[in-house]
Amino acid sequence: MTRFWWVRHAPTHSNAMVGWSDVPADLSDSARIMRLSAFLPTQAVIVSSDLARASATADAIAAGRTRIPDDSGLREFHFGEWELRRHSEIMATDPQLLTEYLEFPGDIRAPHGESWNEAATRVSRSVDRLLSAHSGADIIMVSHFGAILTQIQRALGITASEACSRRIDNLSVTRIEWDGKWSVSGINHLA
Repeated sequence: MTRFWWVRHAPTHSNAMVGWSDVPADLSDSARIMRLSAFLPTQAVIVSSDLARASATADAIAAGRTRIPDDSGLREFHFGEWELRRHSEIMATDPQLLTEYLEFPGDIRAPHGESWNEAATRVSRSVDRLLSAHSGADIIMVSHFGAILTQIQRALGITASEACSRRIDNLSVTRIEWDGKWSVSGINHLA
């Protein structure tokens, strides 16, 4: 069995749509980071998105685990022209498109951004590569809210809308397993 321990990066404290922008994570809660690291398997490989907030979180919880190179396929959704804009700003200029994007995730994308389906395909390709390279291992994946939701959708065989109803807190753990089929053994665990 291969176990994926999905960790959402530490908070950024941004009130805007942060996708591919490289904003830093707040790693000041060292007690919480230590609890998270202690909760995760010690004999695991650890990989993260190549964005600083995920990479720095992975470094903070690595604790002697084998750190493999960052993977750009594990990035958050690309929000295109909506990047670093607040919800209220986008509603003022693109209310119909934003509403459709949020209520009907699938093929709808932000201007010059990517859709749910495109992001899910990108993340799944990275997961499949890691599964092939580290079959039977524990793999800690430090990534982002949207990326984690795409893999919950994949493992549970649910719609994107159903996946979006799940809560994924910063520094939470979602465990997804592969043993010839996908299964989910925990979502949004806080250590």
